[in-house]
This record gives sequence, C-alpha cells and structure tokens, in this order.
Amino acid sequence: MTSMLRFAVEFVPQEAYWQTTALGILAEKYGFNFCWITDHFNNRSVYVVLSLLANYTDEIMLGPGVTNPYLINPVQTASTLMSLDNLSGGRAILGIGAGDKITLNLLGIERTKPLTAVKESVKIFRSIFDSGKINGFKGKVFTVEKAKVAFEKTGELPIYIGAQGPKMLQLAGSMGQGVLVNASHPVDFKFASKQINKGIKEANRKPKDVDVAAYASVSVDKKMEKATKAATPVVAFIVAGSPPVVLERHGISPESAAPIGKALGKGDFPAAFGAVTDEMLEAFCIRGTPKECTEKIAALQKTGITQFVFGSPIGPKKRTSMELASKEILPHFK
Repeated sequence: MTSMLRFAVEFVPQEAYWQTTALGILAEKYGFNFCWITDHFNNRSVYVVLSLLANYTDEIMLGPGVTNPYLINPVQTASTLMSLDNLSGGRAILGIGAGDKITLNLLGIERTKPLTAVKESVKIFRSIFDSGKINGFKGKVFTVEKAKVAFEKTGELPIYIGAQGPKMLQLAGSMGQGVLVNASHPVDFKFASKQINKGIKEANRKPKDVDVAAYASVSVDKKMEKATKAATPVVAFIVAGSPPVVLERHGISPESAAPIGKALGKGDFPAAFGAVTDEMLEAFCIRGTPKECTEKIAALQKTGITQFVFGSPIGPKKRTSMELASKEILPHFK
C-alpha cells in the first residue's frame, strides 16, 4: 500500500514581487500543500517573498527551499524562520542544504565540512526552536557562546534537509522532519530510500517520522512538445551539474554530458540545449501531458515518497500548468 501523497510547488523569485505572490496565492487555491521559494543571492530575497506570501495566503506551508548555513549564521536563520512562523500563523517550514559550491566560491566563501555544517545547523535550529536559546555550543564549524531570541515560534516549524549524496541522505533520515531530494526518477529514489532508511534506523526512528519529498523538475502541458521545450534548459543545467556517478546511474556517459557543461560555460545556450537528449530528459525531469505526468508521479510514489514538489520550470506557463495539475493530476492522489 502506498503512502498518502502531498503536493508542493517551487518558485524562483526572479520576477516582480507581486508576480511570485500571485503565483503563491494560486498555488493555495489550486490545492498545493507547500510552497518552497529558492534562496539565491542573484534573485529577489527569499524572506521578503515568503513574508508577502504569508500575508496573502491562509493555509499553505511556506519556507526556503533551500537555504544554506554559510551565507547566514544558523542562529540568524532560526530567528528569521520563527519570525516567519509568527507572521504566517504557524505555517513556516525550513529547508536547509549544504549550498552550491560554485556559487559560494564566487563570493569567496569556502564550503567547509558540508555534512558537519548541516548537522550542526540542525542542532542549533532545533535548540532555538524548542527553547528559544542555545548556550555553549562548540562544533567543528559553528560555535555559539550564547544566543537567545525574545519570542516563541507559533507552530511546529519542521526542518527539511536537502540531500543527494549517501551521507547527507542518512543525516536527513536521522535528524530531519523531512528530506528534499532533487530527483525525478524512480532509480534515484530507490537509491535515496535505502540511505534515508539507514539513517532512520540508526536514530531509532520510524519511516513515518520523515516526510520524503521528490523535489522534481516538472513541465506540464497539454502538448508534449511544449512541455519538452520548457524542460530542456533546466535539464541542461542539471546534467552539467551532475556528478559522474549520477549520470552513470541513468546510463548517461560523462562524454555525452561534457559538451553541455562546456557550452553553458561559454554562454552558448543554443548549443547546450541542443545537446540535451531524450535520455537525459527522461532521467532528470517529469514532462508531458497531465496523464503522462500522473503516471510518472505514481511510479515515484511506489518508491515511498510522501511529498511531490512541482519544481522548475513547472511548465511553459506556470499558471496554466498549475491549473492543469490541480484539475488533472492532484485528484488522482487524493
């Protein structure tokens, strides 16, 4: 028997604030349970967007998907999420990951001990969320002599850990209320489930304690051609950033992926997108008509996921694709 599936949507806050806010309002109207906002310095502030969404929505859960512990100290992130929790009436969720190495390097920030950094951050978050303070914390990455916030969170404020590698997946299983897995294919989730369950077992927890989310690249449209066209640029970047072990898991040779990364590095987007194959699209996104996407989501559900995230690009036109998903995909999983 498969578990109940909840649905989320991801927005990249590139457009004007009112546009992302309008999409969030529609996401709630269309029956999505979660709204994740990406956190990148080159886009609009994740927390400004989340605050606007908190004011204009009533039920949907809201959070950064995902932030990292290097740009902002975990104590400050904890205080910010508690503030969002107050503002939203207990609807805040926190997505934390190790951060993008390339982006951090651009800012002169070394991604020191990523697994340890996330682990220590979760400990700091949990202490502040539970008691409003943390004293005498001395880790390998973070040290907190004394910190206290002057207010309490409103709701539960669950922590989701963004993970792909085996050790981070195990950490998510042992410490997180949820895990956000950037993947779209059952092969990846069969691998991820083993690692997550290993962490759950080591921590003497139960599988139901961890919400396993497929943070997938999705493109829904009534026509496969349009869905594919919208998904191709996203898949190109996924392929270029995937380690050889992930490519090989899908039978994709590093040699076929290399031209994509080289073209993207030169800014030659037509060449990069033109090198994306059907094999790559099948491995790294869920695309097609509502019927085709429903079948692929159902296949993922069989691997044990309990949340499905409609990640970028969502479709050729976000509003249209969200409405299609609401009417023709979500009802199949109620």
